[in-house]
Amino acid sequence: MISKNTIDKVYEISRVEEVIGDFISLKKSGTNFKALSPFTQEKTPSFMVSPVKQIWKDFSSGKGGNAVAFLMEHEHFTYPEAIKYLAKKYNIEIEETVQTDEFKKLESQRESMFLIIKFATNFFHETLLKTSEGENIAKTYFFERGINDESIKNFNLGYSPEKHDSFAMHAKKNKYSQDFLEKTGLVIYNANKGIDRFRGRVIFPIKSISGRIQGFGARLISEKSKKPKYLNSIESEIYQKSKILYGIYESKQAIAKNDLCYLVEGYTDVIQLHQSNIKNVVSSSGTALSVDQIRMIGRLTSNIVVLSDGDDAGLRASLRGIDLILEQEMNVKICIFPKGEDPDSYARTHSEDQINDFLQKHTKDFIQFKASLLAENNSSDPIKKAETTKEIIQSISKIPDIVKQEIYIQSCSEIMNISEETLFSSLEQFKQKNNKTSFKRSPKSFSLNKRVSYPSEKIDKAYELERQIISILIHYGNYDANFDEVIIRSSEKGELIEDIKKISLKVYEKIFLDLQQDEVELTNDTFREIFNKLLESYQIKKSNDHRIEELMRDNDINLNQVITDILIDDERYYLHNWEKKNIFVKNKVNQISRYVDETILNLRRFLIDQKIQELQLKVKENDENKNLLEEILSYSKLKKVLSERLNRVL
Repeated sequence: MISKNTIDKVYEISRVEEVIGDFISLKKSGTNFKALSPFTQEKTPSFMVSPVKQIWKDFSSGKGGNAVAFLMEHEHFTYPEAIKYLAKKYNIEIEETVQTDEFKKLESQRESMFLIIKFATNFFHETLLKTSEGENIAKTYFFERGINDESIKNFNLGYSPEKHDSFAMHAKKNKYSQDFLEKTGLVIYNANKGIDRFRGRVIFPIKSISGRIQGFGARLISEKSKKPKYLNSIESEIYQKSKILYGIYESKQAIAKNDLCYLVEGYTDVIQLHQSNIKNVVSSSGTALSVDQIRMIGRLTSNIVVLSDGDDAGLRASLRGIDLILEQEMNVKICIFPKGEDPDSYARTHSEDQINDFLQKHTKDFIQFKASLLAENNSSDPIKKAETTKEIIQSISKIPDIVKQEIYIQSCSEIMNISEETLFSSLEQFKQKNNKTSFKRSPKSFSLNKRVSYPSEKIDKAYELERQIISILIHYGNYDANFDEVIIRSSEKGELIEDIKKISLKVYEKIFLDLQQDEVELTNDTFREIFNKLLESYQIKKSNDHRIEELMRDNDINLNQVITDILIDDERYYLHNWEKKNIFVKNKVNQISRYVDETILNLRRFLIDQKIQELQLKVKENDENKNLLEEILSYSKLKKVLSERLNRVL
């Protein structure tokens, strides 16, 4: 187990905005940062990070927490995995309470697979650098391809020897499980004899956005062999080809900084562009572009430029990806390299300035790109022109945003010299044919035939009131305030009379005493746990920042979620600029005693309501029980007193 000292250091040193900034593009918004949600598809930012409070909140999905919670939600890490990731990021040495063989003790299958992948990465990398076969064959190959020592190190490049079981025997010697070696696809077993999947190939480790190696791409060196040139890790729990992008870890900061991602096809395309100091680039690794890959880029930027080979196959691949990118509401452009060139070869033979100049001059949006293809083929051919126009309209129809659709229609009209009315008509026909929602360009007045009614959402009053109590304790628990202490007694005539005197207490003391007096315990398990921990921390006089930080060190996602919701509640007003809309939020600090009284009175009245309902049910079962009726009457009088007092408070 990781020691408490290590966990404390991780929480003290890590910064939530830095951790989250490694995965999504954050934009400054006052004292906070905001971004599009990485958990849902949305058009306006609802994801907020508070550096002051060291928490994040995604208002669209409801998720939230600290840096550890983000890693657990976004990267699906376990709690120990998240702590280890942060320790590595901030160069914190991990202390363990019990020094054991980590691999043998791991209960997580995913973690075991990741460990084997890491072990294999080291083996392939060491083989490349420290064996004669690796140096003479693989390193020579990389140098001939213009890949230098720095890139070999940064991208953890490696080599798997020609011998059929080099890695299998090395793994067996180090007591790695045959089961996990087979599940990761590193070794193929036949009658318990292991054969290396990647033998005789150079190795390209593929990392997740957080930097964990998930699998490998491997290229055959010999051009004469009849074996497949490229081979990838098999699909597994930690490696799904459609969900990975080669270079995403090495490129994520540059992508976010430049607000632009270059999308290429091969591993060496990425490496060569990095060597030319163009680092905002990722590769789909030779697979057809997928929605998951596009969304991964979308966490960092909404702008993609597809870099394509100049041959027909490259053009077809680029065209296939355009519509998919547009469907995800991304902005897509295309840059075609001269025939016989690809990003790899072009980067090897040109300087950084020349590459940037080429990218700037030859990058076109998808309409310009398709129109230029028509011009190259035969712009005077009416049939070709009609086909190209239909292709452009088909792509435009993929865009969910109707404003963008209209802009692209206008652009297409200018380039293709076709009227906007004709193009809009064609777009409507295409949408109707494909059962898509259409829209009319000409604005017309309309009226609703009937009022749209929405089902009213049932509010859990107990939950809301208990949450409010926790919110008060978190925000104002240690505040001093003056309260009215009310003692309710019966007069000789049986009427309820209030005796009031002023008392000065801390807010947490007032709440604790009131609930204790009523013998009330919070019904929600999470609220009750937070309530008890807060009271304990107030009694030993910890600072509020330290108190909240300690509370959120719990690896209970639900507890973290509740605390985050409460801490960041007010931030949603700033997220949507409510003040600019002349909507102002009351400052509760100036009227804290009133706020506490109101909450406690509401809770008391709610509990009395519940008691009355409970007694009324008993009366229905036994309508002759006078004691029950007297009890209901007594509670009703008490409810009336509380209601009158609540009206005075409000």
